[in-house]
Amino acid sequence: QLRDAIEECKQLILALPEHSERQKDAVVRLIHLRLKLQELKDPDEDEPNIRVVLEHRFYKEKSKSVKQMCDKCSTIIWGLIQTWYTCTGCYYRCHSKCLPLVSRPCVRAKVSHQAEYQLSICPESGLDSQDYRCAECRAPVSLRGVPSEARQCDYTGLYYCSSCHWNDLAVVPARAIHNWDFEPRKVSRCSMRYLALMVSRPVLKLREINPLLFNYVEELVEIR
Repeated sequence: QLRDAIEECKQLILALPEHSERQKDAVVRLIHLRLKLQELKDPDEDEPNIRVVLEHRFYKEKSKSVKQMCDKCSTIIWGLIQTWYTCTGCYYRCHSKCLPLVSRPCVRAKVSHQAEYQLSICPESGLDSQDYRCAECRAPVSLRGVPSEARQCDYTGLYYCSSCHWNDLAVVPARAIHNWDFEPRKVSRCSMRYLALMVSRPVLKLREINPLLFNYVEELVEIR
């Protein structure tokens, strides 16, 4: 029945006016039908509620929201018909099928064991030092976008592929400390999660790192 419905939906899409609202609705329906068919081929009833991968503690989600994105494959998680997991430590989200492919360790463990910031401003070393590969998943990257676009993280200075770097914006601690610059910069997913977990930790000894800043920022003098 699902296969018949998929074929009918494909014929309908071809018959409807191009770029019309009805055609767009039919495309969405086709996606749902194909995902449902795939789910039936690979049932998830036996999926465990807890999975531990690279220090992530993943819990199976019961939410049916479809607004989440998978941190591994960068595609939408269709909560109505797909099984997905969230790490309780760093909130990494991914499809059940993507769990075996996760390559990023949980940043909550790093915050617990090594709670410190990178205090050099964007310490770039070049793509050659990374062997022209993503700093996280090791996928081939280049500045020309072939085979994949290299995106620099302003926090680590390293280059990442588009799956590991979604152009998220975050305030970079090194820029704030040295330049009093709080403009959000583009950072990798890993750095974004790490900075979010670190933001409330009192680990910066500002009078040791940049004592001259107190001469120029009135608010700091007042706080001191």
